[in-house]
Amino acid sequence: MQDLAESAAERRGVRLRLLRDDWQHPELPGNKWRKLKYNLLAAREQGHDALLTFGGAYSNHLAAVAAAGRLQGFRTLGVVRGEEAPALSPTLQQCRADGMQLHFVSREAYRRRNDPAWVAELLTTLGPAYVLPEGGTNALALRGVAELVQELNAAGEAYDALTVACGTGGTLAGLLTGLDGRRQAVGVAALKGADWLRTEVDALTEQAVGRRYANYHLHHGAHFGGYASYSTELLGFIEEFYLRHRVVLDPVYTGKLLVGTLQLIEAGHFAPGSTVVAVHTGGLQGWAGFQQRFGSYPPAAV
Repeated sequence: MQDLAESAAERRGVRLRLLRDDWQHPELPGNKWRKLKYNLLAAREQGHDALLTFGGAYSNHLAAVAAAGRLQGFRTLGVVRGEEAPALSPTLQQCRADGMQLHFVSREAYRRRNDPAWVAELLTTLGPAYVLPEGGTNALALRGVAELVQELNAAGEAYDALTVACGTGGTLAGLLTGLDGRRQAVGVAALKGADWLRTEVDALTEQAVGRRYANYHLHHGAHFGGYASYSTELLGFIEEFYLRHRVVLDPVYTGKLLVGTLQLIEAGHFAPGSTVVAVHTGGLQGWAGFQQRFGSYPPAAV
């Protein structure tokens, strides 16, 4: 864990720390490994030798599943949103290098990814497999994420709140089940118009442990225009953060997480004297895609 000397935190008397959960597994960084852990065990227990999942051309989840398949001995099948481009994204190139079979579908067809009948058709075409949802979020994923809280508590770490970037809401929901009503959790939405996240988080915790929690807050002020959207301000923050702390953030999730956490500190959301832990969930493989599309503006360390 790393202490962050940030002026907003110092002014407000808040201790801000960064948990490098992206270091948890050398090839499956951060929340992706935690989400996959118990799903992989379930897949093996059910006799599956293949994993099927969904994602876009720059998906951290697809990259993680492909790597997990290579490491754990599963065949992997990736259903990719959109037609196949003449040049694959760096993410999809790595997925193929890790052995993933890519199956491209139209955006219209991809909207049916949660339709059991459509998924059954895919399995008929591609062969039997253990199905992982987009982003890897399900009840078993929450069980893996909850272990982060258990590890913090076992290490005797003192903290009052955890903050995490929110895409599907699965990581936040997992943290809530680990906290079990104690302390506070904050999800910083990486998407614009993500008011549905609260309903999703509540549904996930109810499915996983049979209850909803009130000890969390969703922050919607750091999405910078929407999922995978960015701005000069966000990129400048990421660059300055690296120069101060020698920690690389990404513009899809963790950059927005730290901006949002500092916004809440500045606004007095956390009481003076409290300790806030921001969870770095990884996602740095996405920088290769940004470089491919827009040029070499990320921090020099990437």
